[in-house]
Amino acid sequence: MTTSEKKGEQIIDSPTNKRTQMAGGILIVFFAVLMGIVQLGNSNLGEKMMIVHNKLGSYSNWYQSKSIKQILKESELDYLQTLLGTGLVDDNKTDAVKTKIETTKSMVLKYEAEKTEILVGSANIPMEYWAQDLDGEMGKIIGVKEWWAQADAYEMAAQKFDLGVLFFQISIVLGAVCIIIYDHRRMQQVFIGLMIIFGMLGTAIAGYGYSLIP
Repeated sequence: MTTSEKKGEQIIDSPTNKRTQMAGGILIVFFAVLMGIVQLGNSNLGEKMMIVHNKLGSYSNWYQSKSIKQILKESELDYLQTLLGTGLVDDNKTDAVKTKIETTKSMVLKYEAEKTEILVGSANIPMEYWAQDLDGEMGKIIGVKEWWAQADAYEMAAQKFDLGVLFFQISIVLGAVCIIIYDHRRMQQVFIGLMIIFGMLGTAIAGYGYSLIP
């Protein structure tokens, strides 16, 4: 077995050289496994993001529907109040119009309460102010703002996952270069060090991404 060439040159077949190559290979496998786990998590996150965005669209439409109904009732209320104020209503119909006004007022307040619950969520308002049921159950509304917060959190997590995967890819490439330059032990050590740094950065960033998931 050749043990040396020139002083300062790297030893091709030395035990130290082989250990460095083995360490590089093990680290490549290790970071490749971590990258696979992150990519799997990113794929599952993508499915969750689709669900959240669908829910966000659905609840936003629901909120808009309540807003339209409230506007219509407010217009009806203004009309009835104006009509009553003009004195054009017969005396025998005044009570009926007043009753209709009170009913319309209550509907306006009801739609306002339902809008608030749909916007902020049942968990963020007192139980006595719950006004909107979901499949017959009260207190089950996840608000539009909550869906927005979840969507933002998922998007931020996905960005961190993508960045983590990028660092893992760089780390693996550095590991491959380390194995290729087997006749330069010092350069191998440099690339091993860089590989570990990028791999650890990828791990930290991906871990932060996982912590962002609601």
